[in-house]
Amino acid sequence: MLPPLIEKKLEQLSARRRELEDLLSKPETLERPAVYRCHSLELGKVMKVVARYDEYLRAARELAGNEELSRSSVEDPALRQLAKEEVALLEPTVRRLSEELIDRVLVEDKDASKNVIVEIRAGVGGEEAALFAGDLFRMYSKYAERRGWKMEVMDSSPTDLGGFKEVVFSVSGEDVYRDLRYETGGHRVQRVPQTEASGRIHTSAATVAVLGEPEEVEVEIKDADIEMEFYRSGGPGGQNVNKVSSAVRIRHIPSGIVVAIQEESSQHKNRARALRVLRSRLYEHHESQRKEKEQSLRRNQIGSGDRSQRIRTYNFPQNRVTDHRLNENFNLERIVREGDLTALTEALRAHDREQRMKELL
Repeated sequence: MLPPLIEKKLEQLSARRRELEDLLSKPETLERPAVYRCHSLELGKVMKVVARYDEYLRAARELAGNEELSRSSVEDPALRQLAKEEVALLEPTVRRLSEELIDRVLVEDKDASKNVIVEIRAGVGGEEAALFAGDLFRMYSKYAERRGWKMEVMDSSPTDLGGFKEVVFSVSGEDVYRDLRYETGGHRVQRVPQTEASGRIHTSAATVAVLGEPEEVEVEIKDADIEMEFYRSGGPGGQNVNKVSSAVRIRHIPSGIVVAIQEESSQHKNRARALRVLRSRLYEHHESQRKEKEQSLRRNQIGSGDRSQRIRTYNFPQNRVTDHRLNENFNLERIVREGDLTALTEALRAHDREQRMKELL
C-alpha cells in the first residue's frame, strides 16, 4: 500500500488535473497561445501519473474485495478458492503500481520532464582542465545519442588543443532533466595529461551545472529589467570572427545574473540563445530560493545542487570512475569513452529514492 503522504501528493495531482482541464476550457486561456501550451504540457505530465494512480486505486479495491471474500464464511468453497487465486494475481500488480507511483512522486518531480541547459566550465588545472571539460562534453554527447536526445551547442570557448574553457549546450528529449540533474557539481580527473612530458599523474577539475529549461510563460523577463550589450566575438587560433558585433551580453538587473553568448555569427540568434540561458538561470535561482524556504522532500535530493560540491572522480590509470555520493566505482572506459551512463544514473536514482523515502517515513 502507498504511504499516506504519497497518497496525499497523488490526490493533489488529481486535483491539479481537474484544475488544468478547467483552465484549458476558459476563453482567456484559449486567447493566449503560450499560456495554453504551458498548461497543456503540464496536463500531459500530470495525466501520466494520475492515470497510473487511478489504475492503482482500481486494483487496490479489487484486491481488498477478494481478500475479504477469501476470509469470509461463505459456504461455497470454490468461490473462496477463486478469491484466493485473484488475490495471488492482484498482489504483485498492486505492489508494482505502488512502487512506480512512489518513484514518480519522490524522484520525478515537476521538473523531471523538462529539457535542460548544461554548462561545463574548466576549473583548476589550466589546459588539462580544459581538455577534461572537452572529455565531459563528448561523454554527454554520446550519452544523449544513446538516449535519442537532441543536443545543441549554445556557446563555447574552445582551446587550441581541443578542450573548452567553457561550453554551454541544450539537451531536449524524454526524461532529460530526470537523469541529467545528478551531473551538477564538481568533477575531478586524475591522469597523465597530454601537456605533461615527465609522465606524472595530475589532478584537474571541471564544474557542471544542469539547469531545467522553463517555458517562456514560467519566467517573465521584462525589457526594463535587462541591459543588453553587443560586441565583437573572438576565438582561438587567430580565427577571423570579430568583423561584426554579433556577440551578446545580457545583464539581468534585479538578480545581477550575466549571460554572454558568441557562438553564432548572427546577432539575432545569439540574443535568442542568451535569453534562453538567462531564463533557465533565473528559474534555477528562484527554485533554489523556494526550496530553501520549504521543509520538503526536495531538500534531501542527492547532492546540494551546488556545482562547487565534488561529486565524482575519474581515475584514468585505474580505469575507474568513483561517484562520491554513492561511494561506488564504475568502469571509466564505458562511461567516458562510450558515453554509457545508464548504470550510474540508475544507481543515483535508486539512492535518491531511498533517501527521500527515509525522510518521508
